[in-house]
Amino acid sequence: MTAAGWATDSGNQYEIVEDSELPDFPTPVIVTDKRGRSKWTISIPPDHEFPLTLNQYANICSQSMEIAATVSDLHSHVHREHSAHYDYYHVDQNFMDVAEAEAHGLLPGIKTKNSVLNEKDGSLVGENKGDLIDLAVCDKTLTVVLETSDAGLGKTLMMLWTAFGLANKEGRHFFIDDSRWAYGKYTTFFKPPPTPDCRPPPQHEMLPCPHHARHLIVSAATITHTFGGSFNDHFEDAKKMEVFTVKNQYLKWPDSDIELFSDYPATTMNMLTGGPQNSRRKLHLTLRIKRAELSLGYIAHMILDQKYNHSLPNGGHDVLAQMASAIVIASDDPDVYDSEEFKEVSRAQEKIRLASKNALEAVAPKPNTPGPRKFVDDTVGWEGGFYAGMFWSLGKPSGTPKTGVETPDTTLPITAEALRLRELVGRAYLMDLAVLGKASDKIVCTVSSTGCRLLAVMMGWKKAIEEGGFVNVDGNFEWRGVAW
Repeated sequence: MTAAGWATDSGNQYEIVEDSELPDFPTPVIVTDKRGRSKWTISIPPDHEFPLTLNQYANICSQSMEIAATVSDLHSHVHREHSAHYDYYHVDQNFMDVAEAEAHGLLPGIKTKNSVLNEKDGSLVGENKGDLIDLAVCDKTLTVVLETSDAGLGKTLMMLWTAFGLANKEGRHFFIDDSRWAYGKYTTFFKPPPTPDCRPPPQHEMLPCPHHARHLIVSAATITHTFGGSFNDHFEDAKKMEVFTVKNQYLKWPDSDIELFSDYPATTMNMLTGGPQNSRRKLHLTLRIKRAELSLGYIAHMILDQKYNHSLPNGGHDVLAQMASAIVIASDDPDVYDSEEFKEVSRAQEKIRLASKNALEAVAPKPNTPGPRKFVDDTVGWEGGFYAGMFWSLGKPSGTPKTGVETPDTTLPITAEALRLRELVGRAYLMDLAVLGKASDKIVCTVSSTGCRLLAVMMGWKKAIEEGGFVNVDGNFEWRGVAW
C-alpha cells in the first residue's frame, strides 16, 4: 500500500486527508496500490468495539458518498457532478469490499482464527452456537443493530421485519445484535431467526454502506440509506394508486417472525367470545386507540351494524350474531379503558396493565396519623399514553420523569430494575399486537401510528388490504412501513 486517504468532518463538508497509515477509527478510505490505481473501502480497526455507535455508522455512510465521488473523479481525471440518487442496486465499481482489500494487502485484517472466534462466539442472535471453528463464514449477511434513541418499540419492529424480508430476497443470512437494545434481549420477546450452517463474518467486515457490501449492517442511524428513496423507488409500483403502490414491499414482510406469543391470541379470543373462532356469524373487531381517537368506537359499532343489517335469509337483522361478536381495544392510555364509551368493551389482554395516576393513588396507603409527614414523590402514571420521558425514567431511584423539554440520556447503562420494567412495557405492547393482529376480522386504526401499520402487516395483505380488514380512519392515502 503506497497511500491511504480518508474524510474528516469540517462543518458540513468533508475534506480528504492523505497519509501512509490507516486511521485508528472507523472511516471510509481511499487506497492506492503500487500501480497507482485508486479504490475506496471502509476501514474499521479489527479491535474496535462492536457495534459501532449510531453516530459512527451514520458518519460512515455520509462520508462514503464524498469518498466515492472523489475516487470517481480520480479515474476520469475531471471533476463531475455526481448523482445524489442512484438505483437501489447500483454497484460502485470503485468500491472494494473489506475481505478483498485484505487479500490485496490494503487492509490489515485479523491475524488469527482464534481472534475471530473470541469476538463473535454467541454475541449475535441467530448465530450458530455450535463449534464455530468448523464453520465457514457466511457468503452474504445482513445484521440488524437494535440500538436506538427512540423509546418506542414499533419503529424498531417495523425496521426489523423489513430487514428480514430484504435479507431473504437478497440471499443474505440474517443476524441481530441486541447488545445495547433498550428493551434487553431479543429472545425475551421473540424466537430467534433461522440459524444458518455458517458463522457471521468478522465484526470489522460488517458495513452500513454501500448496499452491495458483502456483509451489511442496518441500524436506526442508517435507515435512510437502507430504506430511503432508492428503496421506495425500486420496490414501489408507480402504476398503482394509494397503498397498492407498496404491495411488493408488503409481501416481503415475514410471516414467521410475526408469530408473537402464538398460542396466546387464540386463547384470549376464546375467553372473550365464549368458544373457539369457528362461527361464521361472529365478527371480531379490533380498536387500537388513544384518548383523542374515541370516535373509533362509533366506527366499530357502525361496521357491526353494516355487517349484520339485512344479513339473514329473510333480510332481517341478525341480532344474535351481532351480540356474539366481540369488540376488543388496546391503548397506551389506561384512562381510555375507563371511559364511558368503552366500559363494556374487552381489553386485548389482561396480563400486563399500564396504570394511571388515579389507579395508583386508589391503592396507595393513606396516612392515618396527624402531624408532620415524610415527603413522598408525586405519583405519576401512564395517563395520556406512552411518552419517551416516562420510559427512560423507569427504574430510577426517585424523582418524577423527565419532561419532554429535557433530552434524556439514552446511552446510560441499564439497571436491573429498569430492565425489568422496560421488559414489562415491551411485553404489554407485543401481547396487544399479538391478539389484535392475529385474532381479528377487522381492525379500526390509523396508519399515522406505527403500531397500526404493524397490525396491518400482521393481518396479511389479502385480509387487510384486498378484503378490507384494515379500516384506516386516516383515509386511503399512501403509506409505507418504515418511516424516515
